[in-house]
Amino acid sequence: MTHTTAADGLWSLVAINVLVFAIFAYSFTQPKTARDWRSLGAFTAFLVALFAEMYGFPLTIYLLSGWLARHYPGIDLFSHDAGHIWQTLLGWHGNPHLNPIHLLSSVLIAGGFILLARSWSALHAAQQAGPYAYVRHPQYVAFIVIMLGFLLQWPTPLTPAMFPVLTWAYVRLARREERDVRRVFGAGYDRYAAAMPRFVPRLGRTQSPYASS
Repeated sequence: MTHTTAADGLWSLVAINVLVFAIFAYSFTQPKTARDWRSLGAFTAFLVALFAEMYGFPLTIYLLSGWLARHYPGIDLFSHDAGHIWQTLLGWHGNPHLNPIHLLSSVLIAGGFILLARSWSALHAAQQAGPYAYVRHPQYVAFIVIMLGFLLQWPTPLTPAMFPVLTWAYVRLARREERDVRRVFGAGYDRYAAAMPRFVPRLGRTQSPYASS
């Protein structure tokens, strides 16, 4: 079988994509504290693992090559399109970037970056506005949503293992952040935390509990 397009070993594309998305995230977050840098660093590590397989070394295809060759004998396993594993497994045809799963992943990634931009601007303006009117840590929710979008778009052996670990790391960062804020604001922050969910907005909430104060 001949390969019409080289789909691996493109390390320049790995570097370009990691830099583009990392710089994009940096431009939105403008990290100022060590905690900000840790959250951005964890996200960048996920990007490296993702794009290293997407354009560098197709580990998923190598691991599944025997099974895929038996069940999908007409597919060029090492083409870029075959790397869109959902397209292959579900037997879809046409441009893999236009299938429903890929489109959903694109919506999640774009929505996550929009949420990230709005969250960090509100955070460093010290406002209870924008996404902070719905949850206490929208910036971490944004990183998780973006990673989920990438994971849905291009699952690999490494990124599904990294995703829960990084999610747990963001939860830890959020709790540590809350402890620091609680030491400064005390009971006032406790009242805010009791009224405002940490990550998942409550249905029907339209404003911060302190919006009218």
